[in-house]
Amino acid sequence: MSVAQPTQNPINVGIMLPLHNVNGDGKRMLEYYRGFLMAVEKMKQDGININIHSWNVPEDADIRTTLLQEGANTCNIIFGPLYTKQVKQLSDFCRAYKIKMVIPFSINGNEVDNNPFIYQVYQSKEDQNSITIQQIVDHFNNCHPVFIDCNDTTSNKGSFTYTLRKALEQRGIQYNITNIKSSDEMFAKSFSLSQPNLVILNSGRSPELTAAMKKLELLQQTNQGVQITLFGYTEWLMYAHINKERFARFNAFVPTHFYYNEASQATKELEQKYRWRFHQDMMTALPRFAITGYDHAMYFLAGNRNWIQTPLNFIQQNGGGYRNKAFMLIHYKQDGSIEAIGY
Repeated sequence: MSVAQPTQNPINVGIMLPLHNVNGDGKRMLEYYRGFLMAVEKMKQDGININIHSWNVPEDADIRTTLLQEGANTCNIIFGPLYTKQVKQLSDFCRAYKIKMVIPFSINGNEVDNNPFIYQVYQSKEDQNSITIQQIVDHFNNCHPVFIDCNDTTSNKGSFTYTLRKALEQRGIQYNITNIKSSDEMFAKSFSLSQPNLVILNSGRSPELTAAMKKLELLQQTNQGVQITLFGYTEWLMYAHINKERFARFNAFVPTHFYYNEASQATKELEQKYRWRFHQDMMTALPRFAITGYDHAMYFLAGNRNWIQTPLNFIQQNGGGYRNKAFMLIHYKQDGSIEAIGY
């Protein structure tokens, strides 16, 4: 997927994102851009010739005005836009001038299905749910699934758990449903003593997760030999630092398309360089926007697939562009170590 070229032929890169300090979108994209520039600086040191053209394209901008500016039609690759309403105009422009177009963040629409020059990084919830369910039925088929109803009226996980249950039924895999408020005796009846139990909650929130893990701890204390593997949601990574020991105890797996590993040497070094370069820390967000920008630049401009936080794996659509299908399971192993399993 790289557009890297010999050093005598520079890569002309366009950035068309909201690059301002007016609101959260602008501040996040500025951080993304900074990480991107850090990667470009490294590539230049390695002999790759890169020219950067950047345009501030806020939400209320007419991107067609940006496309008329000098340098736009000579780009080899353009990163943007952030907003759905600007995608069609940029897509048509990139098709006309045969420019690769990377849509780095969430948008609605299906331009990628029709334009072979588009690389869509964002994965919809539907796509993420589909691949997660496929991994569960394929790789945990020796487990007994147990769904815990957490009584979370704000939860948006109903569609996922419903679809997963249907997939299990199609495979002839029996499962149980219990409730977090069930008596300890009734709760225990849903679990198998002869095979590992794969536990899925219908909530991604921290309070419900904490309550469920306390219930599971009591279950293990009163039922020796019951094996539990906890299968979670990407949101759990936000509170992994306070749950690491419990995640390890329950052999937890968390599906995600990114992994910010603050303990890795590569992450520490990049964060330190960012601090030196911009005299501030990266924003506390998952994923880290600067590291995302760094990974995107390294992948598309240098063909480097050794990601720090954000793996990319593009599959071409029939007659269209490329969708990112990168997927990982973050496994909190019972020995206390953590592994990122890529698919």
